[in-house]
Amino acid sequence: MSLRLDYLSPLPPVRSGISDYSVDLLPHLAARADVRVLRLPGQEVDAGLVERWNPAPADEAGAGGRLPIYHMGNNRFHEAVWRLALERPGVMVLHDLVLHHFLLDRTVGRGDYPAYAEQLERDHGWIGAAAARPVYWGAFGNSSQFHLPAHRTLLRRQRGVIVHGGWAAGVLAEDDPQLAVRVVPMAIPLPAAASSERGDDFRRRHGIPAAAPLLGSFGFQTPIKRTDVAIRALAHAGLEDVHLLIAGELSPYASYGELAAEVGVAERVHVTGFLPFDEMEAAIAATDLCLNLRYPTAGETSASLLRILAVGRPVIVSDYAEFGALPDAIALHVPLGADEDEQLARLLAARLHRDRDSLRRMGEAARRYVACRHDPGTCATAIVAAIAELARCEPPGDRVPVPPPITTALYPRERGELRVEGFRGWRRGERRQLEIVVRNTSRYRWLPSHVAPGGVMFEVQLWEAGRDLWSSRPWLGLPAPLDPGEERRWTIEIRRPRAGSRFLVKPKIQLETGQVAFGRWEVEIGMSGADPGE
Repeated sequence: MSLRLDYLSPLPPVRSGISDYSVDLLPHLAARADVRVLRLPGQEVDAGLVERWNPAPADEAGAGGRLPIYHMGNNRFHEAVWRLALERPGVMVLHDLVLHHFLLDRTVGRGDYPAYAEQLERDHGWIGAAAARPVYWGAFGNSSQFHLPAHRTLLRRQRGVIVHGGWAAGVLAEDDPQLAVRVVPMAIPLPAAASSERGDDFRRRHGIPAAAPLLGSFGFQTPIKRTDVAIRALAHAGLEDVHLLIAGELSPYASYGELAAEVGVAERVHVTGFLPFDEMEAAIAATDLCLNLRYPTAGETSASLLRILAVGRPVIVSDYAEFGALPDAIALHVPLGADEDEQLARLLAARLHRDRDSLRRMGEAARRYVACRHDPGTCATAIVAAIAELARCEPPGDRVPVPPPITTALYPRERGELRVEGFRGWRRGERRQLEIVVRNTSRYRWLPSHVAPGGVMFEVQLWEAGRDLWSSRPWLGLPAPLDPGEERRWTIEIRRPRAGSRFLVKPKIQLETGQVAFGRWEVEIGMSGADPGE
């Protein structure tokens, strides 16, 4: 029996890689299942697509026993997809592993900070609540936006999840083993091979020398695409004749013209801004090697990268996440690090000057790779098989996340309870055993002493006549974590000095650079030079 599917995704003219992907996939999917396309509210659909697919209203999703197939991405075009997927379980094709930017846009972007904080805590527990606080004051950072994906509630309400690569599947499996996840490569139709004539014409129109080695960066230009690394690489010795083409809409944070002028390569950096599809194809054809560096990543499979490979151009990528898995036969890999521009410059000098024939062979291999692995018909067959399996699964349902406990690595100022037992009746010169007792009365886990940062330890001092008699002995260390409410005891043997003295126990916390006081709750006991009762 054929699967009866409701297909929910942005469609052209929405300017989204996922809308382009849907146009490529739908005919092949419809040949293998009963597919009904739904129109997302507030989004226009091209007249040709309306005529071909006759989209139904999105609020009919799942009606009549049909299975919704949701295509989810990390931007506002998918808000209706998100709302329906929360209400009506289906199978979700997750194009971006991280949905934090989408969360920010639909909450904080509309002045609704409480909704942002609420969902982040719901999906990530205390870690989400802590990460949300700086945003209230306008402090945004990549750490939380790329490491807290903000998708747990959404995904656990689906019957299953489809991703396009093994790296993304591995991340989901580690984060939530209860999710049913399948991997299906992204469908990319094989276009005509890159036309040298169109490439030459593009160079002439944009003032790029015909014989110059040309590196290209394509698509929406944000800082995470690391095009700035390529600009800096051009300033290295040996690349004086290499040009860089930047073709794509610029984000407000991409000041590439200023950077190129600053490092002295402005005349070799060509910024076009947004290009229509035909012009983008010509731009790719004009290049020798295409740039697709990325850090950090939202876990996406880059359709623009696969389309570059499909026309027969090799790529240079970051040796990271899904990009690190691309075969060496079609991609050059640049390690991340402080010397990234130097590493890139070294690779460019070797390939663009001394080994350009190998780039041609890599381009041919890239085209074969896409034709084999990303054929739309093959991918449609695989996605139908995956959906048939996942349709039989039950959604795991909402659950409270159990993140790792808050520890002294994050909160190093919480105090506890400290006491010393065994002083009563202690005479001068007498050796006896004392008990040092520590209780964790804070809300946080105390880390073992050997951990930095956050390890907890206790320094013992015994002062007589300006000298610490205990200074040569080791501190008291926690061999294991101490959770809230737990207690730890140490027994030490010590002789009471005959003269007046002071006995101290000082809580300390281990940092990368040494030890500092762990709050202000030390114990100090003064002893006179007389015996008890004198």
